[in-house]
Amino acid sequence: MKQKVRSIIAASVFAVIASGCQQISSDSLVGLGTQTAQVMSLTNQEVKTLSDDSCAAMDAESKIAPASSPYTARLNKIADTLGHDINGTAINYKVYLTSDVNAWAMANGCVRVYSGLMDLMTDNEIQGVLGHELGHVALGHSKRSIQVAYGAEIARGAIAATTSGILATLTKSQIGDLAQQVVTSQFSQHQETEADNYSFDFLVKKGINPVGIATAFEKLGGGEATLLSTHPSSSDRSKNIYNRIEKLNQSK
Repeated sequence: MKQKVRSIIAASVFAVIASGCQQISSDSLVGLGTQTAQVMSLTNQEVKTLSDDSCAAMDAESKIAPASSPYTARLNKIADTLGHDINGTAINYKVYLTSDVNAWAMANGCVRVYSGLMDLMTDNEIQGVLGHELGHVALGHSKRSIQVAYGAEIARGAIAATTSGILATLTKSQIGDLAQQVVTSQFSQHQETEADNYSFDFLVKKGINPVGIATAFEKLGGGEATLLSTHPSSSDRSKNIYNRIEKLNQSK
C-alpha cells in the first residue's frame, strides 16, 4: 500500500514538472525521487499542520455562516446524527455561504459544506454526502491528497524542498495555493467507490437510511455540481448504492 501511495505521489509530481517544462533534465528526474521521499516522510503531525493551515486559508477566503444562521443550525443537527469523531480525529463542521454546490473534508477533520448544496438536498442526502467525505478522511484519501498537493508545489518550485525532510515554512500565498489544490484534488474511481461504500456502512451502523447517498448522486448528476466534476459517473454510483440496499433488505 505504501509503495502504491508513493507511485501516485510520484506520478502527480511528475505531471506538474512535465506540464511546466518542454524538456526535463536528468537532475529534475533525480530530484523527483528526492521530493517523493520527502513527501512520504511527512509525519501525521506535519500532515495535520498542513491541513490546519489549508483549512484556515479556505475559511479566510470564504463567508462562513454565523452561529445564528439557519444553515448552521441545520448542519449542527445533521452533524449530531453522524458524530463528531472519526477514528480519533475530531470533526469540525462549518457552512460556507455560496451558491456553489460542494462539500469537502481534510485530513485534520475540517469539513465544509456549501449552502448551495444544502439548498439542493434533503437532510438525508446531506448525511450521505458527508458520510462520503468522512470516508475520505477515515480511509486516508485526504491525507494522500495533501501529500500529493505538497509534493506538486515542491515540484513546480513554489515551495523549497528541505534536505532534512522537515516540513518547509510556507507563506500565506503558498498555503492558499496548497489549500486550493487540496479542495479541488482528484480522487481515483477506486477511492470514490471506497468512500461511497464507507458512507453506506457508516450510515447503516448509525441507523440512518442510506438511500440519501443514491438520491444525492442523482441530483448532482443532473447539473454542473463542483462535487462531481472529477468523480465517476453519478448513475453508476447511485446504482451501486441501490444494489447494496437491495442486498441489505434481502439479508433481513
